[in-house]
Amino acid sequence: MRMSSDDQKAIGLILICVGFLFFLIGLAARLKESFQSRAEISTAGFTAAAIMAGLGVIVFLFSWRKKQG
Repeated sequence: MRMSSDDQKAIGLILICVGFLFFLIGLAARLKESFQSRAEISTAGFTAAAIMAGLGVIVFLFSWRKKQG
């Protein structure tokens, strides 16, 4: 089953948005760091945000390359 470039763009955009949501979770945990074990949640949120946004950008760029080629 092949995916069209429009589907790949949509998946890339969704991954970028999910990455942004994880970033907001990490930011919220960083602001409430005075509570116990919030630093771990913050670090996990920022790490997940970087991974999701990176995957989203990669998928989005591959969809552009496929359409141009």
